Formats: sequence, structure tokens, C-alpha cells
Amino acid sequence: MALEDVCGFEETLLHRKWFPASYLEDSATSYRTTDSYNSGLRQEKSVGNNGTPLHFLMPALPYSTTFNRRRSFPVPPANHSVTVRRPFPLSHGTTTLGFIFQGGVIAAADTRASAGGLVACPAVHKITPIHSHLVVTSSGSGADCMLWERILAREIRLYQLRHRRRLSIRGAAKLLSFMLHPFKGTEVCVALTLCGWDKELIYVCSDGARLQGDVFSVGSGSPYAYGVLDRELRWTLSKDEAVSLAREAVFRATHRDAYSGNNVDLFLITAKGWMAMAILPCGSICIRSVHEYQIRCHFCKCKP
Repeated sequence: MALEDVCGFEETLLHRKWFPASYLEDSATSYRTTDSYNSGLRQEKSVGNNGTPLHFLMPALPYSTTFNRRRSFPVPPANHSVTVRRPFPLSHGTTTLGFIFQGGVIAAADTRASAGGLVACPAVHKITPIHSHLVVTSSGSGADCMLWERILAREIRLYQLRHRRRLSIRGAAKLLSFMLHPFKGTEVCVALTLCGWDKELIYVCSDGARLQGDVFSVGSGSPYAYGVLDRELRWTLSKDEAVSLAREAVFRATHRDAYSGNNVDLFLITAKGWMAMAILPCGSICIRSVHEYQIRCHFCKCKP
């Protein structure tokens, strides 16, 4: 497992007692698995005669041949890796944004998940906290974004366990870009904006591109959001003015973009960590901070 090497479990007497050398030598079956130490590299892992796996087994991806330094067997023929086409195209749309001001970093997004002309879900969280001082806004395919957010959170946590310090925002963006680049040209659709307290805003998409700036808006509603941001955004904004500007930008985008709508989620990242604010249709504001797990509604008892 991932923590065996971090904790030094493989070097203990208990590990040798449970997994003696003869147990490993008699293994007859090999699988291609994902090792969490090499960010998706396939390696051979052994399974003993009693069928108990020594490592957690994961299925191989159809586009994993570029990762392999050495081939493991059995390898499926190339003509078996056929991409299954959808019966009809699904258009995705969203509005996410992030910008930097003197008080910290603001991240905002709508909560509508669309599949073509269908509103699949009206209450999707498109801003995901990775740790206490980093959040990620996501746009693209919902399944792909959820998967890569979990992979990024796992790799950052493992880095912290190994090196006893937290990975910087630039390092996290570079790691994510490195992991996404082999999927360039595939149907993976991911566009993530990393908003962290280093007062850095970095955009990473599924072809491995990595851009850094002071303001980003991604999604089908981004042209409308940029129109509001370009007019009002300035470095000297106060906290309340920044929150109001982000809310207005997303609201105007949802008013014009059919694929964006419902509520507005906002995150403010400062030296104390992130603070989440949900703007509900009734006009109330629900606040949740990294140190608080109870959602407080300032005006009514409804919840996001």
C-alpha cells in the first residue's frame, strides 16, 4: 500500500513474518497495477498461491502504453482498446472563475450540471477543497474532474507524508500537468483552476497546458463573467467588494448562459485557510470555514 514505504513497514520483522521470501517466490500470477508512487506507471505485482494480493489491484487504462517502461504480461492486443462512442453527443457547460486581490484569492462557480439540453443536477459542487489553503474549481466532464481532483489530493497528501512539508501551489500545478499530459488527444475533458494562499492562480487543462495569471474564468459562461471582471476588478478591492464582484460575475453569466445556473458557490482563501460562501436563490448567504463543519445560514434556515 501507499503508506508501507512511508512508515517503513517493509523493513520490519512483522512484514517478513507475514510475507516470507518463499511466499513471494512461489507466486504464479502477475497483474498490471497502478503504483501510487509513480503517478500511474504500470508495474508487475505478485499474487501468492492462496490468491491474497500483496497490493491493491487496479485495472489498466486503455491509454497507458505511454507510461510503460517495460511490458508486463498478459498485454491485450492493440485492437481490443476500442473507444466506445456515445449514442448522442452531450454538450457540457459551466461558469467558474478565480481572481487575486489584496485580501487573498476568490474562487466562484455556479452549481448546475448540464448534459446537453438536460439539467442533470442543480446542486453540484464545482469548487473542491484539496487542503486547508488550496481549492480547485472544475469544468469539463464531471466524472473526469472528480477523478483527477481525488488523484491530486492523494498525491499532495503522500508528498506531505514523505517530505514532512506541504507541496506548493506551483508544485501541485506542475504535478497535475505532468499527470494529465499523456491523455492529450483522448476524450478526457478536465479544466482545473488551482486557487491557493500563495496568492497564486494557475489553470491546468487536460492536454497538460499550465497557465498562471491574476484572473481566470473557464466554461461556457466565461465570456459574460470576463465582461464583469474586466470592468470592476482591481487590486485594492476589500473583502466584501471582492465577494460581491465574484457573485455578480457568476450571476450575469448564468443569466445569459443556458448551461449555467442555480446557486453560486464562493470560496475565499486567506492566510487562515479557505472559507466557503453559498449564495442561495432566496438571497441568503451560508458560510463554512475550514475550521467549522457546521453550516450557518445568516438569514434563514435553508441549506445549500
